[in-house]
Amino acid sequence: MPEIKDTARATVHIGFDGRVHKRYRGARARERFATEVKVLRYLEQRDCPFVPKLLDANEEELWIVTTNCGTRVQHLSSAKAKALFAQLEDYGVRHEDAFARNVTYRAQDGRFCLIDFEFATLLDDPSVSLKPDLNPEDAAEDA
Repeated sequence: MPEIKDTARATVHIGFDGRVHKRYRGARARERFATEVKVLRYLEQRDCPFVPKLLDANEEELWIVTTNCGTRVQHLSSAKAKALFAQLEDYGVRHEDAFARNVTYRAQDGRFCLIDFEFATLLDDPSVSLKPDLNPEDAAEDA
């Protein structure tokens, strides 16, 4: 499986079938896993069309498998990014890590999508939130 991300917080691979495999590690890995699983299930119940679908999750080994939402974008205007993350809030979720590194482009339908919900907040249940206090070094590491 080709590796597309390897940071202190997670490794991400795309399987030969196109599905995305993410393994959590590092600080608060179990909590970040739980948050992302809960948020992805929440968004699926609301038929959000621009996020991955959760296909499998293993709480013991801290990994998930999702559908693929395309390739990471290299350039995105701040206005387009702001609008995309604001649209997510219409579905009841604040991303909390609203950077272009968490935006993909799905060529099949010409849609920008959002990924990586491990720090997200459910707006109707703020207890589901791991809003990070990212310093510039953390942000650079996750890029």
